[in-house]
Amino acid sequence: MAEPLLRSEESGGAYGYGCGDSAIPTEEAWRRYKHRGDPMARDQLVLEYIRLAKYVAGRLAIGLPPTVQIDDLISSGILGLMDAIEKYDPKRDTKFETYAMTRIRGAMLDELRALDWVPRSTRRKARLLEDAYAGLEAQLGRSATDQEVSSHLKISTRILQEMVAEISVSSLLSLDGFMMAGSGEEVSRLIDHFKDTEAPSPSAHIEVEEVKDILGDAIGNLPRREKEVVSLYYFEEMTMKEIGGILGVSESRVCQIHTKAILRLRARLRSNTEALAKVFAEGSLGKEYKGVRGRTPQASYSRTGVNAGCPLATVQ
Repeated sequence: MAEPLLRSEESGGAYGYGCGDSAIPTEEAWRRYKHRGDPMARDQLVLEYIRLAKYVAGRLAIGLPPTVQIDDLISSGILGLMDAIEKYDPKRDTKFETYAMTRIRGAMLDELRALDWVPRSTRRKARLLEDAYAGLEAQLGRSATDQEVSSHLKISTRILQEMVAEISVSSLLSLDGFMMAGSGEEVSRLIDHFKDTEAPSPSAHIEVEEVKDILGDAIGNLPRREKEVVSLYYFEEMTMKEIGGILGVSESRVCQIHTKAILRLRARLRSNTEALAKVFAEGSLGKEYKGVRGRTPQASYSRTGVNAGCPLATVQ
């Protein structure tokens, strides 16, 4: 006759998941699972020993990069825990915790190896070189040379260089990773330390847009003939001779109209001289203005004087 405690129906099936008064003693859970394969007893054992998976994951995560999530380690550790519960023999004189932690750690390491795209042989070489450099520098009190490292490892310098080249391609940095300060605190992301030198800064972009608006308003207030010359010369990139043919005037007359337009613009933009000079000096207006409107009036604006003639107007 079976013992009453082995019959889940006599206990009303009210155990499992280790919740409150419904949980049965751990030893009884082992007996029920091993004798009858009761899945509820197994679930209670998993919840009872899940702390082992969390403990091993916490210790293992210390030496791992921040890209590895501790929750992923715990998940793989739980699979190792379930395998340990399945294969553990309570009759043997071995504590389950000792046996399970080995299985849990092994499951986590297997998961990490599956996620690592670098061959294990390359990792071994990297560890070998790290140990060699650390040992020699501690012994010599200075940085070790390639000849000293190769002699220590009993390999040639050429093989050492090949090992370094093989290891170098396996070293990756996450741009979203944090850089550590001297105190070990995370201070900023790595990507924040890279600057796109070709991209304009937000403040420069705003200044360029403001200058465009200022120039647009000033050009819009020019007399009709001067506005036409400015439009044809800077927007359509026509020569003075071509503009004269369209307007029915001589080339010298076009030069005079252009010079008058520049003088009017200088007078109206005098209050914004500093902002315009700054943008012109950086060259940011030329990049954006020319891409949309053809010629940039940078040289004409900055170099045309009261007595300037037409040749200066053609300087680009």
